[in-house]
Amino acid sequence: MRYESLERWTFLALLLAVTLAFFLLMKPFFGPIFWAIAIALIFHPLRQRLARRMDGRPNLVALITLTVCMVIVVIPVIVLVSSLIAEGLSLYDKIQGGDIRPGEYLDRVNRSFPAIEAFLAQFDLSFSELRDRLTTAVTGAGQFLAKQALDLGQNTFRFFLNLALMVYVAFFLLRDGTKLVELLIQALPLGDERERLLFAKFAEVTRATVKGNLLIAIIQGALGGVIFWMLGLTGALLWGVVMAIFSLLPAIGAGLVWVPAAIYLTAIGEVIPAIILTAFGTIVIGLADNVLRPILVGRDTKLPDYIVLLSTLGGLVMFGINGFVMGPLVAALFMAFWGIFIREFAEERPVDPESAEPEQDGRF
Repeated sequence: MRYESLERWTFLALLLAVTLAFFLLMKPFFGPIFWAIAIALIFHPLRQRLARRMDGRPNLVALITLTVCMVIVVIPVIVLVSSLIAEGLSLYDKIQGGDIRPGEYLDRVNRSFPAIEAFLAQFDLSFSELRDRLTTAVTGAGQFLAKQALDLGQNTFRFFLNLALMVYVAFFLLRDGTKLVELLIQALPLGDERERLLFAKFAEVTRATVKGNLLIAIIQGALGGVIFWMLGLTGALLWGVVMAIFSLLPAIGAGLVWVPAAIYLTAIGEVIPAIILTAFGTIVIGLADNVLRPILVGRDTKLPDYIVLLSTLGGLVMFGINGFVMGPLVAALFMAFWGIFIREFAEERPVDPESAEPEQDGRF
């Protein structure tokens, strides 16, 4: 018995070591693998429909599904990122050349709204200091985009290698994903019911975050970019993408971009464009989130807004750009694990008859 126990513990230790080594081996490809899993989950319903019509041809089904994904998601994202970098570089060149002067724009706002300086004084802040910080932040953002463009040029091979890996892994996940999930359910020692619940939660949150939140962010960013372009504001594409990024954060949203723009238009005397931008931002951009999110995400899959905000910010710090999905996903799995624990603990905990409350007979 002791020898059998030693064998078992030795095997489990080696299994843990090999698994850890495998994860370390895959760590450099974490991004492509994660997005391949996200693609497989999001386009799984399409794959199921195609599989029913083309039974017995899993390779063709996976290839068609992946082609649809490339056409409607991957290629537009690559074009958008390239355009964003070009727009950011152009804006940075204009700032460096003096064609755009952020400090002067802030001074105009201060002269038009003297109450701002008095308001800041209550918190021991000076407008000039705030202006310098904002100007430095804008210049730093331009430098960041310039660096990203340079890195992208220098690491073109790495970028396309990651893209190819993502597409390659996504193909096999679309083809064999169901079998892999069943294999994991058999292998993991958590109990089949718990494992299916956790895998369902993983798929649910990934779909909701990528398909729902990302699509809503794209819509809000597109609406913001269009209204900026119609009003003749500089860098409409750039600010549209910035609004899309901020739209991923609850309680912050695209208002961080269009509200200061409306204030600036008012400061320079463009009252009508400022009113148009404020009305459009409040009614169209603002309500897009409230109307579309319950439809695309679903109320029962939505985490509380404060959890989404904190987990998204924490995910961005920990995982980089992948964090806007990974953060809420970790939070959802955390809540799912504790939900299972509380449910099963409550079911197994014996009830003390003496501590139970007596039945109410309707009298007070």
